[in-house]
Amino acid sequence: MEDASRRVGAIDMGTNTFHLLIAEPVAGESPRMLERDKRFVKIGSGGISNGYLTEAAFERALGTLRQFSERLQHWQVSPERVFATATSAVRSAKNGGELVDRIKAETGIQVRVINGDQEAAYIYEGVRLALPLADEPSLIMDIGGGSVEFIIGNDARIFWKQSFEIGAQRLLDRFGQQDPLGPAAVQRLFDYLDEQLLPLHNAVHQYAPQTLVGSSGSFDTFCDIYYQENGLQAAEHQTEYELPLAVYRQIHQELLEKNREERLAIPGMIDMRVDMIVVASCLIQFVLSRYGLTRIRVSTFALKEGLLAAVLAGKMV
Repeated sequence: MEDASRRVGAIDMGTNTFHLLIAEPVAGESPRMLERDKRFVKIGSGGISNGYLTEAAFERALGTLRQFSERLQHWQVSPERVFATATSAVRSAKNGGELVDRIKAETGIQVRVINGDQEAAYIYEGVRLALPLADEPSLIMDIGGGSVEFIIGNDARIFWKQSFEIGAQRLLDRFGQQDPLGPAAVQRLFDYLDEQLLPLHNAVHQYAPQTLVGSSGSFDTFCDIYYQENGLQAAEHQTEYELPLAVYRQIHQELLEKNREERLAIPGMIDMRVDMIVVASCLIQFVLSRYGLTRIRVSTFALKEGLLAAVLAGKMV
């Protein structure tokens, strides 16, 4: 007989996307997923680079959390079993606390604003559930709208992690005035990344990872384009994809050459990604070339799955 009192809800309020997972623990097995939901909320749009969330962003966030609250009630998830986190957009906004208060008042959901280290730790746990990391260190990269998390780790432990406030929305605001993005703008972007990522340079030099493990919507989009352009079919419940370097480079060049309308016509592209995908791809290209990485693996799991796993294991960070 089902026991609704053990059900858990996990909410990841990202800068671009809000995720809801509702699950039920099963003794000796993986949790049973009752519902997954993803909404493109874009709370960073129009204000993140100025340190505030717009009223329109507030309304989109509140509307989405109301809908999530209805689904949680449908599955009889008790309020104390709902774990919601907010990341870069909320933690860096002067009015982020006001949004947290309004969500609590209007939906009953208590949001915890997590720091970059906590975000990176949850991402690592999510990725580790999706694919085997083996013994050799890998460089895990999660591109959000507000921040980018880098983790160097293997299957047993994290060697180094850091969050950088250089997410795709921030990069688009800073460098995305031209469409297509011209060579001069790409070089300015690379110079900026070279400066911002100095701690990562040192960590990669120390641990020498050879594989890039990507998680987040940008990497998902690359895989969607690759699969659709080549007539490939993902397996049911597939949690890992291999993205050949040559395929990535071909798609990256295509993105640089096309304008918004032309990018949107690429099979596998979605409207939500079409603007930020260019600067996100430049970020991936910078990391690949700067560190001489030889392989790209893509995880469909990220912060939300890591958060759920931590909740069920009683190991919140």
